[in-house]
Amino acid sequence: MAESTKLDMLAIAAHPDDIEITCGGLMIKMVKQGRATGALDLTQGEMGTLGDENDRAAEADRAAKVMGLSFRQNLKLPDSAIEYNQENKLKIAAVIRATQPELVILPHWEQRHPDHVACSKLGYDACFLAGLKKIDIEGEPFRPRKIIYVSYYRNTDYSFMVDVSDEYEQKIEAVMAYHSQFGNPVTTKHVFQPGFDIVNLMKTRMRAIGHLVVVEYAEAYTIKENILINDPQKMPVQSV
Repeated sequence: MAESTKLDMLAIAAHPDDIEITCGGLMIKMVKQGRATGALDLTQGEMGTLGDENDRAAEADRAAKVMGLSFRQNLKLPDSAIEYNQENKLKIAAVIRATQPELVILPHWEQRHPDHVACSKLGYDACFLAGLKKIDIEGEPFRPRKIIYVSYYRNTDYSFMVDVSDEYEQKIEAVMAYHSQFGNPVTTKHVFQPGFDIVNLMKTRMRAIGHLVVVEYAEAYTIKENILINDPQKMPVQSV
């Protein structure tokens, strides 16, 4: 996909399939609303037990088409060895300048996989650095207006949920585009502990989050700043 597309929303993740699993529903929902959405994968997922980088690249392209993404790029950083350093910050910042997203989605900072932790920190710093006029990056200074963090099963410090009931089936289709990872229900039970296959895990998780806000399926997000409400009477979800 084109490497310099003006986006409304850019999701940044460590591995191909991370975005589909965590925030795929929101990405699809925004595409339906006419928003230009994109994905930046930091690694090719080459250290995964199943498949290789060629499999993952082809699957990422298929998943992008399912979600309707306008942009997808892979920085090809080493899988399971993403370093939190200035070089990697600038690589991500260059993509942010090239795509100019108003909203950036990052993995939550509380993670099991070290690559996800590094991605969260690198992504935030890159958003800041992309706005510095004198920094050595091509393009005009640009800084996203909003950063949100998507839950990846461990954290519970949710700031808000997004109803993705209508997007659930399409999200599952995008995840299942990664046939090398999730195509065999026997071998893939070991990808996510304690042995759930990915569809059951996602369904259970999204239903539990949806139950909290009285919808069928939802995704949970966290922000580091406060939320400003202009009219509390119009807030969704009944209190009693």
